[in-house]
Amino acid sequence: EDDEEEPEDASDPSEGDGVEGEWESESSSSSPEDCGVPEASEPPGEEEVVSFGTLFYCFPGKSHDHSATKYVPPQVRKAQETLDDKKREELGRLKKMVNGLINRLSEPNLSSISGQMEELYMANSRKDMNETLTDILMNACVTAVAMPARLMMEHVLLVSILHHNVGIEVGAHFLEAVVKKFDELCRSDAEGKECENLLALIAHLYNFHVVHSLLIFDILKKLVSTFTEKEIELILFLLKNVGFSLRKDDALALKELITEAQRKANTAEKKLQDQARVRFMLETMLALRNNDMRKIPGYDPEPVEKLRKLQRTLVHSSGSGKETQLRVSLESLLSADQVGRWWIVGSSWSGAPMINDTNSKTQQKLHIGKVSSKIMELARKQRMNTDIRRSIFCVLMTSEDFLDAFEKLLKLGLKDQQEREIVHVILYCCLQEKTYNPFYAFLANKFCEYERRFQVTFQFSIWDKIRDLENLSATAISNLVSLLAHLLRAKSLPLSVLKVIEFSELDKPKVRFLRQVLSMLLIKTDAEELSDIFVRISDNPKLGMLRESLKLFLTHFLLKNVQAQKSAEEASLLKERVELATKALQAKEPKLKL
Repeated sequence: EDDEEEPEDASDPSEGDGVEGEWESESSSSSPEDCGVPEASEPPGEEEVVSFGTLFYCFPGKSHDHSATKYVPPQVRKAQETLDDKKREELGRLKKMVNGLINRLSEPNLSSISGQMEELYMANSRKDMNETLTDILMNACVTAVAMPARLMMEHVLLVSILHHNVGIEVGAHFLEAVVKKFDELCRSDAEGKECENLLALIAHLYNFHVVHSLLIFDILKKLVSTFTEKEIELILFLLKNVGFSLRKDDALALKELITEAQRKANTAEKKLQDQARVRFMLETMLALRNNDMRKIPGYDPEPVEKLRKLQRTLVHSSGSGKETQLRVSLESLLSADQVGRWWIVGSSWSGAPMINDTNSKTQQKLHIGKVSSKIMELARKQRMNTDIRRSIFCVLMTSEDFLDAFEKLLKLGLKDQQEREIVHVILYCCLQEKTYNPFYAFLANKFCEYERRFQVTFQFSIWDKIRDLENLSATAISNLVSLLAHLLRAKSLPLSVLKVIEFSELDKPKVRFLRQVLSMLLIKTDAEELSDIFVRISDNPKLGMLRESLKLFLTHFLLKNVQAQKSAEEASLLKERVELATKALQAKEPKLKL
């Protein structure tokens, strides 16, 4: 019966044209012939074809696995085709507009072009704009020949302005594309200058506050770990562009990187043919560590500084721009397609770092749980009323030494406001001790050396204590004196920390406190170091009142009745040191010329 029906339907093809619909196969391999008459070579019964009017319905048999089909009405099909054509036309028009703006981009017209780009972002889909802008910039900047540095900086500055004014997803999309392309080219043996051009883009994204130094250090570590001649050239190129900025942002990480590079250079000495480039790289790193700009040939920070000033005028927000920096690692960018983009607000995230973060928090709680009940009771008595404060307190009480405490406190992974609690708890515990414990001073000094933000927090915390001296016990004041003198001697805090004291309204507690701090500082510090400490505040015109007040206090309050209070030897030494300090305070003062 099947054989009789099929020729009848197939004989009139014109009837099939009037069908109001179409059957589409979800598999690209399927075709209309699949639903036709079985060929002679096929055994009968494999596929059953039943016709209703002019439509064929195919029912796969048990022995033949046929792909599923779906019916698309003609009006839907036409609408989809119209939408696709319209979208394609809009994207083509958008690309032409963006391309025209990028082609005209230069420093003088950067303001007008960034304004027009912002209007395009407001009028079009951000996804389309991000993709279009990234494609055009990559085609313009990533070529087989080295691009002019000025051109690269202007293109990246435009991205930075849009990143700050439109939203961080602009810079994030561009950065991800650049980093992935850089990783891909590093793995291949590309002979051109594409890698250097991509690295220049990443370096300038850091210079214009789009990305944090964390990514730059990740890239440098990766290049140092490979350490072939190609990687050495890239390290030199990157350090020349951003080396001194890295030193300013994170000197400790740069020092560790230099140590690792020196170790790699020693082990790979025989493998590398061009020893001169390795030596030059190590000399450049040493110049960075010593902050010696003259030893880096061709280093000129002026173009970047000039464009940074322009950036500050074009960015709408009044902040420095560092709050919108993307603090994202190399690993996170490379695995963004698999685990998501946590650095973009509203983006999905299913990555392992989130799981690791939860595990680390659990480990912290477990670690604190292992602390004896005696320590926990002590924490309660000392009014450590939050989990963070209790954690910090337990670390301080159970650490072997200040280095152990420093490492454990960093591993707590506290951020921003939470980090300040470290300073508050250290200072609180130091003042609560019955006798002065230098452990807290060495730990405070370590944190001040690690990050400048800790130095600022210690300064503000000590100011609060100085203002509240009348409410502190004699033991607490004595401990505060010893801590402050230690931080001043170690140059962790400048002498300007005393500017909070109103010398014209000194009361007895403040006079006693100042006398103790300055006596300890003058007697226990070497002459050369003492001179350095006082010279640091001698050239700042804003500290003129502090200098005059200190000179007056040293001569009238400190040396007065010194013979009666101290031995002749101590009195003589103190007098000599006061003269030295007074000379140091006057060392760089502007002289009045008549």
